Amino acid sequence: MSILLIAGSPSERSRSAALLEAVGQRLSGRGLAVERLRIRDLSPQALLLADVAHRSVSQAIDQVDRARAIVVGTPVYKAAYSGFLKVFLDLLPQSALKGKLVLPLATGGSPHHMLALDYALRPVLQSLGPRHILPGIYASDAQITVTPEGAYHVGDEIGVRLDDAASSLRSALERTAPAGSFEPIDFARVRCSV
Repeated sequence: MSILLIAGSPSERSRSAALLEAVGQRLSGRGLAVERLRIRDLSPQALLLADVAHRSVSQAIDQVDRARAIVVGTPVYKAAYSGFLKVFLDLLPQSALKGKLVLPLATGGSPHHMLALDYALRPVLQSLGPRHILPGIYASDAQITVTPEGAYHVGDEIGVRLDDAASSLRSALERTAPAGSFEPIDFARVRCSV
């Protein structure tokens, strides 16, 4: 079961990247295969010109296509998710998330922007046809602190919520049979005639 972590921050190191990595570690610890996609590593010119044939963009779209679940992490700027993420989502086919589970994550300067997950990001993700969007997690700057060494530390409260989200995502993946396969049938329900 492949899960793709999409980092929507324009910064190399950020609170949203730390939040995304923290959930990635929790998912890996539950035996799930995790891949990463940093939008900032894609060709900026190809993104802005909507050049889906560009190698970096087409590979990123292929990663989305192969994943069974998507975790999207973004900073919130002015009550909306990052422009980097918006440009990338605009390049995806209309059914890019069809049949996939999605977990949205966001970080912002204060709790005042937490509704950006539900009012800005969720409608765009929903328009791409996912099977289910799990409840998102928003963390403020106070909940992801900077250590004296310059690393980011995810607070305990957010850590508990990430644990719950990772467990929910894993359970949902286990309940969702891959396309083209059949659900298990209890042997007692099998009937045959000769």
